[in-house]
Amino acid sequence: MFPKIHLKPEVETYLRSVFKNKELLTSLGSEVCDVKFEALLRRLSHPPAFSSVRVNTSLVSVDHVKKLLTEEIRKECKGCPVEDIRILEHPKIPDVILIPNIGPRENLQRHSFEVIVGAQCGNAVLRGAHVFIPGIVSAPKLMKAGDIVSVYSDVHGECKRGAKEYKGVKVFVGNGIAELSRKEIFSSNGTLRGVGIRMTEPVYVSPSFDNLMISFLFLQNLPSVVASHVLDPKPGERILDMCAGPGGKTTHIAALMNDTGEVIAIDKLANKVKKIKQNTENLQLKCTKVFCYDGTKALAKEGIWHEQEGPPFPPDSFDRVLLDAPCSGLGQRPNMACDWSLKEITSYQPLQRMLFKVAVNLLKPGGVLVYSTCTITLAENEEQVAWALSTFPCLQLHQQSSTHQGNLQPRC
Repeated sequence: MFPKIHLKPEVETYLRSVFKNKELLTSLGSEVCDVKFEALLRRLSHPPAFSSVRVNTSLVSVDHVKKLLTEEIRKECKGCPVEDIRILEHPKIPDVILIPNIGPRENLQRHSFEVIVGAQCGNAVLRGAHVFIPGIVSAPKLMKAGDIVSVYSDVHGECKRGAKEYKGVKVFVGNGIAELSRKEIFSSNGTLRGVGIRMTEPVYVSPSFDNLMISFLFLQNLPSVVASHVLDPKPGERILDMCAGPGGKTTHIAALMNDTGEVIAIDKLANKVKKIKQNTENLQLKCTKVFCYDGTKALAKEGIWHEQEGPPFPPDSFDRVLLDAPCSGLGQRPNMACDWSLKEITSYQPLQRMLFKVAVNLLKPGGVLVYSTCTITLAENEEQVAWALSTFPCLQLHQQSSTHQGNLQPRC
């Protein structure tokens, strides 16, 4: 139903060449590699099969949240078959609840009034969001509040804002009801906020968790949850989350420690720091300390440390370090379009290595360093781990259970 993720030709060529590495070609052959690569690109444009919700187990039990959440989702998803709305516990991760995403629903009616939204807005709709006014690119000339409309994503980014119709490449993401007229949307000079199209028949039925039980729940992608479990923080330890915004992993680490010990979260962007503080407050966690600081400068220079509470820190300061590094983000789903150039896609490796060097120096001997990204490139994942193992002899790769993949631990 959906096309594969739309990439610049140079980026797709690069990713294909990296994906078809010597080991995989030897094992599977060129033709099978091509099939698997195309399947990967198609999967990236679809949402995951499940929405994952982390339960704040420092405050509430999973069973109690399941009961509350079942009622809330049934209220929100009226019109969907009740038997399709299930709340599942993850079979291996004890603090995660899974809600199946229903779709794609291929038989939805297309209406004559078509609203075009930007690619990022389209992605959000596939994850359960309504269409907010800034995301609307095109709307019919006669559209008024209350009209039923079909919503399409402009995956190539070619529709001009304010257009009355669009004949280019577009992907249907569902039907909804206009909250405002076309005139109200486009005469506002971009000052209007809030919902522009309230989605009533999305292609994927994915529950929204906006402001829902904010002390008990945190909507978080499953790999992000796994990263904190791999770190395996213990009560009473001192932990560093190096690139912490918006705080999902920070708050998870604190919850896994039963809110005892100390979790230091740093991020160089003030808006992300604000979000971390908001999330820790929502989840009622007390053991976190948040600082607006550049992670590449978090290691104090030799002989220059004034015993301050925040960064920079002296060497060997932390029992465990989580480095969820800035990356190209190509593993985020759904993502129907990425307009980045090859130069942008490949620009993160030097920054990741700078952060890696700081992380290793801040880790106590015998401590644990977890490195994670949300991308699919070898250069930002496997190649970085190989580089770290060859650059820092004190590191060794530790295998985890089948639930987890691996982490880096110093021998010295």
